[in-house]
Amino acid sequence: MKKQLFIISALLLWGITSISAQEKMTPESMWKLARVSDPRISPDGKTIVYGVKNFDIEANKGNSDLYAISPSGGTPMLIAGGTDNDYNARWRPDGKKIAYLTSKSGSTQIWLMDPDGNNKQQFTDIKGDITGFGFSPTGNKIWFTMEVKTGKTTADQFPDLPKATGRIYDDLMYRHWDNWEDEMSSHVFYASYADGATIKEGTDIMKGEPYDAPLMPFGDEEQIAWNNDGTQIAYTSKKYNGTAYAMSTNSDIYLYNLATGKTENLSSENPGYDTKPAFSPDGKKIIWLSMATPLYEADRNRIMQYDFTTKVKTELTKGFDYTAESPSWSKDGRYIYFTAGINATDQLWVFDSFAKGVQQIRQVTKDLADLISYSIAYPGKEPVIVSCAMNISMPSEIFKVDPKTGISKQLTFTNKDQLAKIKMGKVEQRMVKATDGKDILTWVIYPPDFDPAKKYPALLYCQGGPQSTVSQFFSYRWNFQLMAAQGYIVVAPNRRGLPSFGEKWNRDISGDWGGQAMKDLLSAIDDVSKEPFVNKDKLGAVGASFGGYSVYWLAGNHNKRFKTFISHCGVFNLESMYGTTEEIFFANFDMQGAYFDKPVPKSYTEFNPIKFVNNWDTPILVIHNDKDFRVPISQGMEAFAAARLKNIPARFLSFPDENHWVLKPQNGIMWQRVYFDWLDKYLK
Repeated sequence: MKKQLFIISALLLWGITSISAQEKMTPESMWKLARVSDPRISPDGKTIVYGVKNFDIEANKGNSDLYAISPSGGTPMLIAGGTDNDYNARWRPDGKKIAYLTSKSGSTQIWLMDPDGNNKQQFTDIKGDITGFGFSPTGNKIWFTMEVKTGKTTADQFPDLPKATGRIYDDLMYRHWDNWEDEMSSHVFYASYADGATIKEGTDIMKGEPYDAPLMPFGDEEQIAWNNDGTQIAYTSKKYNGTAYAMSTNSDIYLYNLATGKTENLSSENPGYDTKPAFSPDGKKIIWLSMATPLYEADRNRIMQYDFTTKVKTELTKGFDYTAESPSWSKDGRYIYFTAGINATDQLWVFDSFAKGVQQIRQVTKDLADLISYSIAYPGKEPVIVSCAMNISMPSEIFKVDPKTGISKQLTFTNKDQLAKIKMGKVEQRMVKATDGKDILTWVIYPPDFDPAKKYPALLYCQGGPQSTVSQFFSYRWNFQLMAAQGYIVVAPNRRGLPSFGEKWNRDISGDWGGQAMKDLLSAIDDVSKEPFVNKDKLGAVGASFGGYSVYWLAGNHNKRFKTFISHCGVFNLESMYGTTEEIFFANFDMQGAYFDKPVPKSYTEFNPIKFVNNWDTPILVIHNDKDFRVPISQGMEAFAAARLKNIPARFLSFPDENHWVLKPQNGIMWQRVYFDWLDKYLK
């Protein structure tokens, strides 16, 4: 079978520039690349506003600015920038103003400006920080989100001990992601708006409720929506506390009536996640994303529709084998656009309510890229679609998408000058046969100036998630081009348990962490290692989160394949992980229960990396961060201790101010230096 299906150009996918005096990518040059995001097209389809974030390595922080550009291209115009972060730009429904968030007044508030950046004025003056907002379609109201006090602080409980720092908890979910549970909750507010007026207060539609909307920690404005006439707000919330919250994925869509102050649960019958509501233009229907399986956070997202007239719920994506994200209606209510992953890329799709059967859903874009977000305007008969997209060799940029052909035209070239100085390696898609005969889509990234007559060390990249696609992402930590630039061939397989290959492929990993997924990883590295240009005696395996689990598991089961391992925030001991992670529902589903259940699930007896430590014989770098509450730092500490007590060369790197990721520039560069120093020591 032909394994090399196609090759991504060493230049950027959409073609950037000539090459002159290029150098290999370094951690420092990677962190100097700007990060483009959040395009928003004006209602008349004539202007795109978007965000650009740049990092100052010396200052060890980033700063966000706002730019505008025409859908026909041209030179971008800076419309909001400076030392304060300016972000989250949103068009007022009449298109005459742009609202955005900034902290220039001392707290994060909403400001307004003209489309050209002139006449900036503060729009809200409310005590506290605003975290998100949205205009009603009528333009005379806004919703916004803020943290409000719904519980007691230590000072409230012990007023005579003002310097006491103790925390008291009587139930689970006492911490989440990278924050300890406190007295604050994120609530949705609304307020009336008139041009030129300043909003000084709003109505809390969740008053007194100790719940969050949007969902923590990654919920955003897509989880909140106005109806057509500004009389109702739909929002997403998971209204549980304590152990019940930790054991459930049952979020719901709540409908709040501004006139009556009453709230209705629209999705009470579904025990899984319900998120991201969107009203039809006429207000007669509402759609949202829904996962049918309780506890399963990576279930297929269905688009559900509720008809307010008939009271009937319908799944619009029935038979569609991929998970939907970011649904939005067309102006006439006929179409619903959404994104979904397919074959390790993220694309734009459309549902046509006039069509029948399988013809109702059509893939719009077919780029070898990840479409991160999109925005649509309807100034005439045809929509104007813009997107933000990236690929392995290019950071995110803004594109215009032809709604009929799906062809993407690049509009911004934010990193053109920097990328012109960087020599990229070849990216190849390779289909590898799994042990059960199925094909594993695997990205192979070659060093710049690759010479097939030479032999190169190779890295097996183990993806995290566990359900998170090895797609066309441009990562600022696990950057494939950066690894290749250091002289490594990178092997990045879409092993069992990853989205974009159908529901079964995605689900096959649950309850089987150490099974077929591990065989898939080994199949990929074994296949590529047969090439004459791969040095089979110089192989490494690297990964984070579930990828870190994979590294620990492989360390005890690799049969001398690898010469070194690197695990970042990996799961090492499933039993102690169960008792220290925060979202217990995840472990209950993917491990199929607790380690103290009878009978004990095989995850703990057959797939626990700690069970294979006696087989460890290979140097390992363990990286783990203090603020990681998803996979607590004790997991990395246990693994490092095991290696050193067995007299295996090991190193432990920890960042006290980072969570499951590494987000600060100098920490990121240090991470890369330690990472490549370790690899070079054992593979070169």
